Amino acid sequence: MRETARKTIRILIVDDHQIVREGLRTLLEEVDDLEVVGEAGDGLQGLEEARRLRPDVILMDLVMPNMGGIEALGRFREAEIPGAILVLSSFIEDRLVRDAVEAGALGYLLKDASKSDLVSAIRSADEGRPTLHPEAQRILMQRVGKPDPTSPLDELTPRERAVLKLIANGQSNKKIASSLNLSEGTVKGYVSSILSKLYVDDRTQAALLAVREGLVPNV
Repeated sequence: MRETARKTIRILIVDDHQIVREGLRTLLEEVDDLEVVGEAGDGLQGLEEARRLRPDVILMDLVMPNMGGIEALGRFREAEIPGAILVLSSFIEDRLVRDAVEAGALGYLLKDASKSDLVSAIRSADEGRPTLHPEAQRILMQRVGKPDPTSPLDELTPRERAVLKLIANGQSNKKIASSLNLSEGTVKGYVSSILSKLYVDDRTQAALLAVREGLVPNV
């Protein structure tokens, strides 16, 4: 009996390191049912390429210039771009895992994953099935076991609360960066994380929530 041929899975690679993109392309194109249709060096370019190419699976790094992976995940969801997003990162910190999954990632792997594990995760993502690194599973299970916070602001780190307070006071990213001695890119990353954790769509909603929760006075 003839085996049914697999459909070709079209893949977009979003990573700021060219050597990583080239290595992944070479690796994946050795597999008959995988095709790398495009590459992008940051989240913003990834968003543009995803709109143009409509890939089945997007391999997404998290730490990138201009627009990081967490913010890009939120933008992909807002734009209702089809394609399962599989995070492929060098880091597996609690916050990154939680934020990535909450923002819509279907899977989370480390860049030291074996070829067979990566290919399996891509095929699973194309079918709508999640794949998580064992440590990512542990992080998410710990979160499930914790009681719900009494305030949505309890999810924020001290630095994120400081950034939110300045957002609520009407400060731009540039002014926040100056006030906290951070780069604007770092502030953008904090803002993206804050919006994700608070389940709000923009800075205005985040500011209103900060006022409602008493982080800043209602003037």
